[in-house]
Amino acid sequence: MWVLLGIAVIVAGFVLRFNPLLVILASALVTGIAAGLDPLVLLAAFGKAFNEARYVSIIWIVLPVVGLLEAFGLQERARGLIGRMRGATVGRFLTGYLLVRQGLAAVGLTSVAGHAQTVRPLVAPIAEAAAERQSGGLDDAEREKVKAMTAATDNVGLFFGEDIFLAIGSILLIKGLLEQYGILLEPLQLSVWAIPTAIAAFLIHGFRLRRLDRRLNRAERP
Repeated sequence: MWVLLGIAVIVAGFVLRFNPLLVILASALVTGIAAGLDPLVLLAAFGKAFNEARYVSIIWIVLPVVGLLEAFGLQERARGLIGRMRGATVGRFLTGYLLVRQGLAAVGLTSVAGHAQTVRPLVAPIAEAAAERQSGGLDDAEREKVKAMTAATDNVGLFFGEDIFLAIGSILLIKGLLEQYGILLEPLQLSVWAIPTAIAAFLIHGFRLRRLDRRLNRAERP
């Protein structure tokens, strides 16, 4: 039962609001020591885990790059681009982004776009610029609504698009769970039945974006 001390370390660390990475590291150390593992074995386990999940450190490269792009006027360029496009609305723009996001996720390219890579530095500023042009200006509540809808569009596109890809974790999880109950299905069968759901999600969210356009057009200021 001593190995359960690791859980107590996690609970105490989060209650005291310590750094989450340090809390997890301390919990792993306590669990390993309580289980009687040799310190060198623990160190080897940490090294193996870091090596297998080293893609996680990519975020530390992405964030500075996004910051530099913003510092050199990425958002201003994006706003200027949407300003020169006739007939561009926030609903039409986000519908196009939803289609691209779903399509890329459906072929396994889930990391090509995302909140950190595209939504925060590029998609949200373009959507705000389009909304401002539609309504003649945004108050704080409307601006937050546009930002929220932009983030939701990315979520919907990723969530309902990735299930079409054969090797995604959710498909493999469903396959393994069904096999436990004697139901044998191939990943392709699950992926095919994910297509109607993805289409329905696209249509429903597209309708929500159309409603957003209508609200902004009605709110047009003199």
